[in-house]
Amino acid sequence: MPESWKRIHWGLFAIVSASFFLDGVLFTLVPATIYLIEGLVSEAPLIFAVNSLFFMLGALVLGWVGDVLGRRLGLITSLLIYTAGAVAFAAAFWAGALTLPIALATTSVINFGVGGEVGPAYSALAELTPPRRRGTALMLAANFWNVGAAILAAASLYYAELTGDPKTAVLYTFYTAIALALLVLAARLHVPESLRWLAARGRLAEAEALAKRYGVSLPQPQPQKSSLRGYWGRIALLAIAFTAQLITYNIAAYYVPYAPGFAYGAEFAPINVAVANLGAAAGAFLLLPLIDKSRKLSFTAAFAGGLATAIALAAVHGSSAWLYASVLFLNLVFSEWAWASISVLESELFPTAVRSTAVGLVTAGAWLANTGTVFLEGVVGVHLFLAMLVALWSMGLTSALWWHIRGVESAGRELEELA
Repeated sequence: MPESWKRIHWGLFAIVSASFFLDGVLFTLVPATIYLIEGLVSEAPLIFAVNSLFFMLGALVLGWVGDVLGRRLGLITSLLIYTAGAVAFAAAFWAGALTLPIALATTSVINFGVGGEVGPAYSALAELTPPRRRGTALMLAANFWNVGAAILAAASLYYAELTGDPKTAVLYTFYTAIALALLVLAARLHVPESLRWLAARGRLAEAEALAKRYGVSLPQPQPQKSSLRGYWGRIALLAIAFTAQLITYNIAAYYVPYAPGFAYGAEFAPINVAVANLGAAAGAFLLLPLIDKSRKLSFTAAFAGGLATAIALAAVHGSSAWLYASVLFLNLVFSEWAWASISVLESELFPTAVRSTAVGLVTAGAWLANTGTVFLEGVVGVHLFLAMLVALWSMGLTSALWWHIRGVESAGRELEELA
């Protein structure tokens, strides 16, 4: 009989959702406030690129940690790292000592921690959620990244208008993020360890005790691969699709306002971030009827819609800001569909013993490509970036169509079947 949704599932879903909410808050801190920091706004492309590199490193290192030490310790470690980075940045800025090297170091620590969340978080939720609701749970939890990003961008705007002082607005924004991090830490200390991870590590007695405690069934242990041999094709396909989704999301939501030739100026940055992430937040709910019926259709529809709206976004740039923001909103709806589809697939298609590492590798591959893209920001300008959006969405659609034809349908199936 299929596993039903129980109290433990709600608890884990809430904790992981809060984690992604906080990730969106922390990731958005710098793009939403740097325009207020005199002396750093001109260095935005460099800061974003170095941050992207450290996000990639965090995904690799802490993805591996999530497989070696467990999902729970992986999540706690990542939170402690990025909270420390945010505190250090705020302290240096408050003291008037925020030089470019200190800004690079502290924001990179933040991004290292946020990047490290992905593997343990996806793995923890996928390994406990009943198969019939796994897609919905993963998609809605990850969607809280967009909610957090939109709220933080709106808070930054509010603080700037409320205080009229850029320094106070930046400090208030960082204080808000730090307070939220401490709240999430209190919740995360109570996250249960993954039953499947315990079983894969040979700790069957602990897994059985937790299963009994929470009233859930423990899947029958099956021979599991402890390496990624035979799975590199899946990693490559998902990395290509995620690269397309990630770069288009970051360009459209975060980086374009700082590119030469942007029609609406750098002061449009927090509005751009807020509108983009509101569109992404809405997108998850629009995909709900489809995600647990067919991963293949979700994947393909996401990139087809993303390509169409990217073409429209390039066409309306330079017209009214309202029209540009409206098309941006629609483009990010499909961006969320793409992210959700990829996130669910990468959480399902690998063995438990190396799942967090695999998610980290997919994430790192995409963020390595993103790093190179950001370094081009101050050189290529907005028009080439908009052309890149169209090209990347086309690349993503190609990979989605390939999976639609050749891949497996994973909706509603147990993880052990898929691995």
